[in-house]
Amino acid sequence: MPKVSKRYSDLAAKVADQAYAPLEALELVKANATAKFDETIEAHVRLGIDPKYTDQQLRTTVALPHGTGQTIRIAVIARGEAVAAAKAAGADLAGDDDLVESIAGGAMDFDLLIATPDMMPKVAKLGRVLGPRGLMPNPKAGTVTTDLAGAIAEFKAGKLEFRADRTGIVHVRFGKASFDVAKLLDNLKALQETIDRNKPSGAKGRYWRSLYVTSTMGPSVQVDFAALQDLKQEG
Repeated sequence: MPKVSKRYSDLAAKVADQAYAPLEALELVKANATAKFDETIEAHVRLGIDPKYTDQQLRTTVALPHGTGQTIRIAVIARGEAVAAAKAAGADLAGDDDLVESIAGGAMDFDLLIATPDMMPKVAKLGRVLGPRGLMPNPKAGTVTTDLAGAIAEFKAGKLEFRADRTGIVHVRFGKASFDVAKLLDNLKALQETIDRNKPSGAKGRYWRSLYVTSTMGPSVQVDFAALQDLKQEG
C-alpha cells in the first residue's frame, strides 16, 4: 500500500462517502486544492459501455465555455502553403515530411496534433508512436481538417478531445482551482451534455454509473450526476 501523507488524510476526512450536489462538490474540491500551485480540476466518469465493441466506443470533443486554464502546444502536419498558414494561425509546430520524421524519431513536444487530409497516409504510419498517447488525428475529433485556422483557434480556446478508456471511464480536465465555482460548473455541465449527446448506439442499460471530480493533489468527491443532468444553466 502506498503511504498516504497526513495532508491528504486530513483533506480526505472532510469528504463524506456520498454523492454531493454539483455546486457543493465543486466547492469542496476547490477548498481541498491546497497545494502550492494552481491545481488542475478533473472529472472521471464511469460509463456503462464496453469499448472493445465498436458500437460502444466514445471519442469526441467538448468546447469548454471557460477553457481549461492550461496552454496547449499544437503541432500541425500539412504541406505547401498550409504550413505557413498554420504557423500564422498560432500553431506551435508545423511542417510536412520533416515533422513526420521528427515525430517518428520520438520528438513529441506537443499536446495536440492536427493534420490535413492529404497528409493522413503519412501520419497513419506514426500510429505506433501516436496511438498509445492518444495523439492520432481523427476526423470525428476535428483534428483532421482543411480549416487549420479554425481548428487551432478552437483548441487554443478550450476545445478538448476525450475518449473512454478500455474500462469505459472518461477522464477530462475541465479547469483550474483558481477558477470560480460558477465557471467550473459551466464547464462540467458542458462535459455532461457532450457525453449524453454522444451516447454510443450500442450502450445498454444504465449509461452513467458514477461521476467524481478531483484536483491534482486532492481527494476525489462524488457528484450526483442526475442532479447535474437536471441542472439548467442560465443563458
